Amino acid sequence: MNDKTFAIVGASLAGATAAIELRERGFDGRVVVIGDEPELPYERPALSKDYLRGESEREQLLVKEESYYAEQEIELLLGHAVSEIDLDRRRLALERRDADVAFDALLLATGARPRRLEVPGSELDGIHYLRTVSDSDTIRRRLDHGGRLAVVGGGFIGCEIAASARQRGLEVTLVSDQKLPMQMLGDELGEFYRRVHNEHGVELVLADGLQRFEGDGSTVRRAVTESGRAIECDFVVVGAGAVPNAELAQSAGLETSAGVLVDERLAASAPGVWAAGDVANHQHPLYGGRVRVEHWANAQRQGRAAAASMLGDKSPYSDVPYFFSDQYDVGMEYAGLARPGDRVVFRGDPEGGEFIAFWLRDGVLTAGMNVNVWDVSDQIQKLIAERKQLDVARLTDPDTPLESLL
Repeated sequence: MNDKTFAIVGASLAGATAAIELRERGFDGRVVVIGDEPELPYERPALSKDYLRGESEREQLLVKEESYYAEQEIELLLGHAVSEIDLDRRRLALERRDADVAFDALLLATGARPRRLEVPGSELDGIHYLRTVSDSDTIRRRLDHGGRLAVVGGGFIGCEIAASARQRGLEVTLVSDQKLPMQMLGDELGEFYRRVHNEHGVELVLADGLQRFEGDGSTVRRAVTESGRAIECDFVVVGAGAVPNAELAQSAGLETSAGVLVDERLAASAPGVWAAGDVANHQHPLYGGRVRVEHWANAQRQGRAAAASMLGDKSPYSDVPYFFSDQYDVGMEYAGLARPGDRVVFRGDPEGGEFIAFWLRDGVLTAGMNVNVWDVSDQIQKLIAERKQLDVARLTDPDTPLESLL
């Protein structure tokens, strides 16, 4: 029996996946997973989609049933926040526990938190943010009452919540300081999503940032934009981005900048410490620079990779970033990392709602997004990883199998 203790801070998807991988790779020492939420580790994508709409239940969110952790002798310390990491003594102090947790190796999977708005009226009741299952439960109950929803933010969370609320029959106004929803995908795809939301009855207030909230007593009743437009509402959901939870690592003396800085193997700046998931600012070998990805697949994959690295595997984590989004009847998968100035070309017809968008730089594929076209993302990710010059005519020809370009 191994006498080493591997501690994981963050009972997140990355943290739970790492613990599972440690056992699957034969580590028979002590594994402790510490999370500040009282919930079993769960997956977050459904929180803005089917779970929010009441189409799936809490049990379906779980990474594993509770019995699994007991069978694998993975200790879960849930509802306990870590207050301090002592790297010299190799100990974790917990806020609600007298005894410290000693460790030989440490994985930080502390995730991220919603970026809070600091505008007049932001303290009013009825203004919600979405990160946890508890947040989703609260918004889900509010959807049950119907009414008028103002969504602030036109990114993934804002657009998915707007879509879910419309599918539940609410009146929805989406406010964004960007000129198009999903603007991070560029003008062509932003225009596609503008049409999608318009067709489903969302009122879009674009290129007009939020100035303040106004209330009736202590409850929000309207969102006022910088142009002076007043949007009447019964409640608000804000999707204004996320902030990595790197403060604990920073206070311990680890190097941080927009997350915990990790090398190609997800190792942090102190020996015996790793980071994975939303909090990890990773030196990505494919891109030759740092990449921090806040998506489900990255958390899952990095959790596994971090566990392997903790056990001595020298392989770099080089997976192509991947995420997905479902809005109404529009499903998409995005792979890669497009940058401003990349050329966008299409296979299929965006007007028809079934197509693949490709981003290229100097003829090399940097990203691809398939919309209502399935079983192609693996090929797209391989094409991105190969980093070779592509024939654009063949790439955009629907009759040319993507496999033939590999």
